[in-house]
Amino acid sequence: MLVRQAIDARDADAIWAILEPVIRAGGTYPLPRNMDRERALAYWFSPGHEVFVAEDHSEIVGTYFLQANQRGGGAHVANCGYMTAPSATGRGVARQMCAHSLERARQRGFRAMQFNFVVSSNERAVRLWLKSGFEIVGRLPKAFEHPTVGLVDAYVMYRQL
Repeated sequence: MLVRQAIDARDADAIWAILEPVIRAGGTYPLPRNMDRERALAYWFSPGHEVFVAEDHSEIVGTYFLQANQRGGGAHVANCGYMTAPSATGRGVARQMCAHSLERARQRGFRAMQFNFVVSSNERAVRLWLKSGFEIVGRLPKAFEHPTVGLVDAYVMYRQL
């Protein structure tokens, strides 16, 4: 699997094909379930987001963005958002993107990485982040309204680089 920097126009369709089902499902990301393509891609490619894609045999199967978590005194802490194509679940795509993002964050001079809002019912992601050296440093009680299980906690997860 190859992880490379995204190229706006050429990769937008493939990235939207990943974002749309995840957004529509509404179970792992705090984005409006009816978010349209234009707004979703504008969010993903927001100023300050460095966007990457994961390719498996030339097929884009995942994407992530890397940014500073805060400005000023908090700018040394990175933040990422990851999405994997539903068809690629269980193939190690998220693990590969996480490893790549940690290395890229180090290259950019970040000293830590923080995930601000990990939905607790997204157990696969929570397990992966824990295996990748993150700790749960905060719990936001009933902060996420899951479309099928109702109100669930969200975690703040953190690790030094």
